[in-house]
Amino acid sequence: MEEPQGFFSTGDGCVGDTVTERCLVESKEPVSHVQLACGLWFCAFPLDGNELCVWSTKDPSYQPLILRGHRQPITAVTFGNTVSPLLICSASQDYVMLWSLDECRQKVLLGLTPRGLVLGTLLGKALYLRLSPDDRAAAVCAGNKIFMLDTESRSTLAVLEGHRGPVTAAEFCPWQTHIIISVSEDRSFKVWDHHAGSPLYSSAVLTASPLLSLLVDEKSKQLVAGCADGQLWVFSLVERHHYRCVTRVDLKKKRETFSRRVESRLCSLPVLFLEENRRPRAHGLEKGEDMEGSLPVLSLAPCDLSLLLSSECGCLPSESAPCLWVGSSAGLLVLNLANFELEGVLRYKDFRSLSIQVAGSCAMMSKAGEQKAICLLTSLFGGQIAVLEIRLAALVRSRQGLGAGRSLSVLPRGCVLSTSPLHFRIAEEHRTPPAPQRRSAVRSTVQDQPLVFHSKVRSSGYATAPHVTMFSPKTNTRNNGDSPSRRRSSHGKEYPLESSPPTRLHKQRVLAHGPAAALCVQFSGDGRWLACGLANHLSLVFRADLTGTPAVFSGHDGAVSTVCWSHDGRWLLSTSLDGTPRVWSLRRAELVLCVGRDLFPKPIQSAQFYYLDAFILCSSGPELQLLKCHIDTSKDEIRRYKQKSRCRPVFRLPTAGPTEITSLSAVNDFYSYLVLTAGRDKTVEVFDLNAGRSAAVIAEAHSRPVHQICQNKGSSFTTQRYQVYNLFATTATGDGIKLWDLRTLRCERRFEGHPNHGYPCGIAFSPCGRYVASGAEDRHAYVYELGSSTFSHRLAGHTDTVAGVAFSPSAPQRERDRTCEQGRGRERGERESQAASALSTELDAGLRPATLGSRPEPRSRVGCSTDRVPQAPLFLMLSVLSHI
Repeated sequence: MEEPQGFFSTGDGCVGDTVTERCLVESKEPVSHVQLACGLWFCAFPLDGNELCVWSTKDPSYQPLILRGHRQPITAVTFGNTVSPLLICSASQDYVMLWSLDECRQKVLLGLTPRGLVLGTLLGKALYLRLSPDDRAAAVCAGNKIFMLDTESRSTLAVLEGHRGPVTAAEFCPWQTHIIISVSEDRSFKVWDHHAGSPLYSSAVLTASPLLSLLVDEKSKQLVAGCADGQLWVFSLVERHHYRCVTRVDLKKKRETFSRRVESRLCSLPVLFLEENRRPRAHGLEKGEDMEGSLPVLSLAPCDLSLLLSSECGCLPSESAPCLWVGSSAGLLVLNLANFELEGVLRYKDFRSLSIQVAGSCAMMSKAGEQKAICLLTSLFGGQIAVLEIRLAALVRSRQGLGAGRSLSVLPRGCVLSTSPLHFRIAEEHRTPPAPQRRSAVRSTVQDQPLVFHSKVRSSGYATAPHVTMFSPKTNTRNNGDSPSRRRSSHGKEYPLESSPPTRLHKQRVLAHGPAAALCVQFSGDGRWLACGLANHLSLVFRADLTGTPAVFSGHDGAVSTVCWSHDGRWLLSTSLDGTPRVWSLRRAELVLCVGRDLFPKPIQSAQFYYLDAFILCSSGPELQLLKCHIDTSKDEIRRYKQKSRCRPVFRLPTAGPTEITSLSAVNDFYSYLVLTAGRDKTVEVFDLNAGRSAAVIAEAHSRPVHQICQNKGSSFTTQRYQVYNLFATTATGDGIKLWDLRTLRCERRFEGHPNHGYPCGIAFSPCGRYVASGAEDRHAYVYELGSSTFSHRLAGHTDTVAGVAFSPSAPQRERDRTCEQGRGRERGERESQAASALSTELDAGLRPATLGSRPEPRSRVGCSTDRVPQAPLFLMLSVLSHI
């Protein structure tokens, strides 16, 4: 054991509160493109070509261990997975050697020369090494082949051939040890069974640049491949997913977005906070100084941020999201595998005191439960080797921001303030007109009537007063006697929180014959009714099982963009491209309120009932409008066409930006003070109507404007944990779905498996809060689990773009449906009633929908086909015509 005098230096010289350079080594030979090893207690790297240097990260003052045995320059080094004995494997063009560090250190203490075991000879230039989870096999990537070597018998187990370019990395599958995955410069990855020596899967060409690095994450069961052009490809390794692509991450764009967010948050921080957290920079974030064309992914390693992110997470099925280190030539990045956002960025240029500014190779390690990480770097242009210590808390501090969302919650934490707009009440007006006006009205009516002395003759003008009392609001009091809970309990059971998502088509129905697309769909709160908005200016209300003739609501002058039910299920609110929200009576199937355009400066884009039907929320340009409405369904026999319902704005809030609101969302099933809005400037803003102000703004929530915000509202049939109600999802065309937490204002997960590049497809939460459904442009609907980034089910049945989705708020199976099922095959019904059924509405009038056991209907008729199971629908999809 020797220490190269004049070449090895250690110290505690601090570069900053984020990174510290612990060790610097000068090698006589360049080590720019070699595989480095970084473990829990040691790091290993080639020194002077054919020597192997092992340095202790636990005790930096400990003298390094120099191992000699190779004759050619060492090109790859890796540690074993077992703790005792700790093995290290090194490879060169002449030998592949296995060392036991405990034995080598004991021999050095005894004055002997340590020797390693030779596993293979003359295999070629090895670019990558990896030991199996039990350290019984070693995978050597040399040329286009992967040599599987037995570490005990020192024999060759198998030679895996199939790549057309040099194999750059290979990893064992932790939960299936007989599986090994490799990437190559041929821009593809392959899955092998090294016990059988045969390939199991071969991907297509992924990109134009070679694949350089590979990581298999056991927690998320995902495969991450890094490219030379700065792209990360993520694939699912879950069984029956068939290695589907989850997403593709552009690291350069992610870093630019991260820099803009950090700068915007620093601008809002106090001056004292800025002085305390200022660190030395090379001004690399300034415009014009970033000269890197791409970020080649040199290496990937798992990163444990559970201590830093555990306090912010906790409402998702996965308590802490998996993260990974991404090592490039320009710096280190920490990527969250749940939301595919950067948690931290470390640029070498930001720290001028670092000895290495451009890396040729790197290896990272962060021990679970600790807030420090070790990074081993080699210079791209020389023989310098550096060991860096990184403080994770300081690295991700800028990503955590101010924590402005911690005080936000959908559930109210206090009483309504006296100055709150929610405390507003309109004085109750007289229901009957003043006496002089009533007498004049009666007198004018009697003048033109024949003189009849019998008061019971219906044609007599003296019967005017009884006619007026018939339409008084008291006639509707009998319908209000049943509370919503009593009415709902008679039709459904408690919604099972552990229910499976729908996977089977239940029914199809054509809504329109011409080229009229269905744009929106919504179930009523009790799950009995279903409202659809069409592009032909109509709104349809069906029974939830799509039986019977629908109620048609006409009156809009444009396509119906949104529909919303009141909490008690009596009213239906619709908005259209004509900019006028309208309230319809479900019982009378008629218009009861039309809000005129003169009340708003700009047309209404979206509207909904709010605060248990006490208000109506509207978005008018860059303003949020709060309306107080009085709905009166009584009619005057004389002025029967005059609208007696009234509406007036009581409060308005401008958004932070000047752009218009594209979508809004608020809870109406219980009292909540928060309202979420999305703007055309890609921002999401949270308003606190109890305080009457904007509470938080999320800048650049998506790369494109958000077209829908969807909250996890649950339903009256379910009881979720109170933390889960703080989740909401946003979607944008071409940018997938993002899941957010109101308490932290962080994106917790990202869903990108559905194709959505040009049409705004809708999303919906399931009542149990475990699934998110989305429409797609490939004529399918996708169902995601909140704990997974890839879709769990892909529902087919449409012939065009699926524009809207909706979950039934009631139980998936109803008692009356099981009763109807008797006599149609009890055995088949018991088998299929356990699975959630799906309801599909087909709008392509040019195609005749047909299902199993039914004949296609003619084009002149509305086609409706069902299967044999009369099961209540759990999920509904809408498709639109591509030429609309």
